[in-house]
Amino acid sequence: MDAVLRAVADEGRRTILRALADGPATAGDLASLLPIARPGVSRHLRVLREAELVEVRQQAQRRVYSLRPEPLAEVDEWLSGYRNLWQHRMAALHAEVARGKRERRSTT
Repeated sequence: MDAVLRAVADEGRRTILRALADGPATAGDLASLLPIARPGVSRHLRVLREAELVEVRQQAQRRVYSLRPEPLAEVDEWLSGYRNLWQHRMAALHAEVARGKRERRSTT
């Protein structure tokens, strides 16, 4: 999970992942999305491949990249624990506010 978090910490890599969510793309396609030179795009793609978020296949003279969402599921599962905690706390806060409103109405 550490490699995935490091990979998605960069805005350029998140841009690549969003683009690949729409379907496979070549490095050239992906390079047109970022304001950096192609070697920079290649470095981002290497980081994404090392995190296993992207897979590549050779298609004739081109390398086609595809999204592998499975590693993100582990991060989502980890985050869901915090999401559940905050949903529980927000529900308790709403209940407390509602209780306070009822008490104010009953005293006026």
